[in-house]
Amino acid sequence: PPTTRYREDPVRMLRAVRFAARLGFSIEPGTMAAIQKLHASIGRVSAERVRDELTRILTEGGARRGLELLEESRLLGDVLPEVRALREVEQPPEFHPEGDVWTHTLMMLDGLRPPVTTELAWGVLLHDIGKPGTFRRAPDRIRFDGHVELGLELARGILGRLRFSNEETERVLALIANHMRFMDAPRMRESTLKRFLRMERFDEHLELHRLDCQSSNGNL
Repeated sequence: PPTTRYREDPVRMLRAVRFAARLGFSIEPGTMAAIQKLHASIGRVSAERVRDELTRILTEGGARRGLELLEESRLLGDVLPEVRALREVEQPPEFHPEGDVWTHTLMMLDGLRPPVTTELAWGVLLHDIGKPGTFRRAPDRIRFDGHVELGLELARGILGRLRFSNEETERVLALIANHMRFMDAPRMRESTLKRFLRMERFDEHLELHRLDCQSSNGNL
């Protein structure tokens, strides 16, 4: 009985999501109902075990499906409430015809192809985490002034809560901090542009930017 198995070890609920996402399976209805009933018990699991399962969901393939199943199973609000807050946060349609921040993030995750580093996967997931808290409907359009700065603060809290190493945390934060700088590249002084291109693991910054563009206006 799934309720018995999940009470023994609640992390099995995250594994059900991971296996279904990676292998393209659906979760048997009785099993899904048990997860929906017991979802809050994931709070008994150590942060390290939750972190490892979430990272596997994001990096082993099927990351978009994994996030959708986390939401359907009600686990997302327990393990990543800040990510769940992306749902129904409108974006300016002239820049984001795809829809809200949740849809945009799912599309970016859908573009990840293994092998994916832990830092890039979490950078993609959290790059717009500051948008719900900075949403503003200005006279000209929807704006998210300061979303990078707030995103860095929220992401540091999430990564600390999940016991990421300092090195991993700083690399994810660097991806969030720099993801809006690419639009300024054509106007950068040559010396500034060279420093930008010399950033550690620049290929990951570039890949996040590519996914960001492909999952919004499509202009590369």
